[in-house]
Amino acid sequence: MWKQVYRICPNLKVIKALIYSTRPKQWSKNLIIYFAFLFTVEQAWDLHDLDAVFVLFIKTTFGFLIFSLLTGAIYLFNDTLDVKEDQKHPKKKFRPLPSGDLSKITAILFSVLFGGSSIILSYILEPRFSLICIIYVVIFTSYCMLLKRIALLDVMTISAGFVLRAAAGAAIINVPISPWLYVCTGLGALLIALGKRRNELDIAGIKSKSQRPVLTKYSHDFINQLISVVAPSTLIAYIFYTFTANGLPDNHAMMLTIPFVIYGLFRYLFLIQFKNLGETPEDILLTDKPIIISILGWLITAGLVLTIFR
Repeated sequence: MWKQVYRICPNLKVIKALIYSTRPKQWSKNLIIYFAFLFTVEQAWDLHDLDAVFVLFIKTTFGFLIFSLLTGAIYLFNDTLDVKEDQKHPKKKFRPLPSGDLSKITAILFSVLFGGSSIILSYILEPRFSLICIIYVVIFTSYCMLLKRIALLDVMTISAGFVLRAAAGAAIINVPISPWLYVCTGLGALLIALGKRRNELDIAGIKSKSQRPVLTKYSHDFINQLISVVAPSTLIAYIFYTFTANGLPDNHAMMLTIPFVIYGLFRYLFLIQFKNLGETPEDILLTDKPIIISILGWLITAGLVLTIFR
């Protein structure tokens, strides 16, 4: 195997195709791993222990990089299975695998290499973290091979992936986080997944079966009904989190962050309904200025609440 890796690596075109196929843009989803750090770091601040804060941050950052390597391996594996469907998609057909810039054999080889390396590194960093990584691999290998073709289970699996990211962040630094935060993360991710399916329906049109077979089991009305349930549930779960979660200020000052969540939620619904941007949620996170300002406002407010009112 290593001889083939050595033979492939000097080819800059292959390296570029491999990096692109691991979808670096979508690594932004893995920033959820920092949730546990953000909501427990104030304990170290109370002790004025800046060294502890730095160690927690470095461990979390290593965990973020390892998990990004793991998700990159899953993306590579998924693309090897979807070549025929992606060749019929107006945007995905330009990806390295469907366009022919990257062979299936090379993609599978590096998928195994990246996935195996990430599991080993995660165990070195923190054994509990490696267990979550293994669970992620099992679930999303099943997703790539079967679950993505089953309506409702497809979006629920995507949601589970985000919850695992939050759990991974807690495992890396050995801290508990509020169950409400897991609920908010899961519901928020479910909303994003539904928005993605809605936009995919718009793009695919009558070609939905050939581009993504599960789309034939969805309709705009059905997805809109699901969104109308999930969106308010997400907001309610977050409100409950700000008032009931352990470790937050007793004066409920965390409620000051609620307006940022409301605006961010409404802005996302606007973008998927009127701008048809749901298919690439990572682009929304990285390019939409109102969303970015809302996230920054939430981070600043939450940081002030957790440091001043503790």
